[in-house]
Amino acid sequence: MLPGEPQLPSPRPSSAYIYRRRHVCSWRSLIHAFTLRRILFSLLCAPILALLAILCQGVPPSYNDIRIFERRLPQHSVAALTGAGRQPRYLRFPGHLWGHGLNNVMQEALLMSYLAYVSNLSFVFEDYTWSHTPLPWAIYDFALRPAKIPLNAIISGPTAGGPMTNASQAPLAVSADFYEHVCSSPDVVPYVISSADAPNDADGAVIIEWWMEQLTSVQEPCIEIDSSAHDLFDRFLFGGPRILSLWESLAASPILSDFTWSPLVQAAVARNFALLQPRAAKDIYTAGSEPTLHGLVAIHLRRGDYKRHCPNLAKWGAEYMGFNQHPALIDRFDPAPYADDARSKEAYYLEHCLPTTEQLVARLHEIRLEHPELRRVYVLSNDWAWALEGLKEALEEDGWEDFVSSVDIQLDAEQYYVSMAVDMAIAEKAEVFVGNGFSSLSSNVVMLRMAKGMDVRSNRFL
Repeated sequence: MLPGEPQLPSPRPSSAYIYRRRHVCSWRSLIHAFTLRRILFSLLCAPILALLAILCQGVPPSYNDIRIFERRLPQHSVAALTGAGRQPRYLRFPGHLWGHGLNNVMQEALLMSYLAYVSNLSFVFEDYTWSHTPLPWAIYDFALRPAKIPLNAIISGPTAGGPMTNASQAPLAVSADFYEHVCSSPDVVPYVISSADAPNDADGAVIIEWWMEQLTSVQEPCIEIDSSAHDLFDRFLFGGPRILSLWESLAASPILSDFTWSPLVQAAVARNFALLQPRAAKDIYTAGSEPTLHGLVAIHLRRGDYKRHCPNLAKWGAEYMGFNQHPALIDRFDPAPYADDARSKEAYYLEHCLPTTEQLVARLHEIRLEHPELRRVYVLSNDWAWALEGLKEALEEDGWEDFVSSVDIQLDAEQYYVSMAVDMAIAEKAEVFVGNGFSSLSSNVVMLRMAKGMDVRSNRFL
């Protein structure tokens, strides 16, 4: 600037320049904020925060009291090994199911214990195992759950080491821990039979007969089945009509005739008597061929994974589970008329597998017309409580007096992790059970109700 020249004001920056300047500064501030130290600190904190969130939901129980009960079963005593008479021979299935739902494991365990019974062998029962982690817990749905639950927390009866009413000479089942104690000494080598040559595609009765022949020819005290070639009893057997050839003998055996739910499960049912409204409190404790929860219809409403599973069933052309195809049952599933129309076929499957609220109300209305004494509904469901509110309102509008679901049942910490068995025990006692024909849970409930001699017409499907 020359001397005496007037000083002009500096030009004001444009708004675009200001925006760019601020934008650059914000990015620089952001980069400065995320220093390497802060990034590492955040990475270290993330799993800690996740772990705290999981732990805040509670630590599962250990079931140590029930494990002590199992260790003290009379067949686990020294006297059982050294007493008079022939020492039992043991049958173990190291390849048993684990990491699957309770009912897949349960139907396999019942059939395995039946095979041991007809072969005059002592069945080796296992924990219900979700994970083989060395820790006592596993993480599922961002919460801890027991990695293993003792079988006697879920069921009682011969499969879990209980006595057999009409088979006093049959060897009792023993725990896996006891088996390992007896059969792990240096002078005892388990005899292993492979499943490679088993007739897996045959009817259930033929499969059992083949295994009986293999087992009765073995004299060693410890026998194990190697199912690495293929499963001893696979999902196709349980999921189709081939298993029905076993029904009469299985239902008459102590495996089903002496089956009961564990005292833990039965205590949960008794605790909720006010919700279940038995005619008399003693009805909660009774068992037999008559329903103990008169006026109650129990319906199995599976949601969650079934939203994906049910459309796939239509694509696969799946049938109802094996025992749900028993010829004495009223409701049949026949998608044949829709074979040439994929959309109609899927709609037919969804109506029976994943019904809408309107379809559920209509179905229960039909069943109430056939059983006018029904007044209350119990819903076995894995759905959210808020999602069941619409069904509750619709059923009340249709004239049902009461609506209770799985989310209403009060459970303690040990009962919470066997809540599915609590649902099933309630369904078994209901006057009418409406099941999902594609479900192993529904299949097991129908099987137990039929084995008890309950009116076959009280078992229905969606």
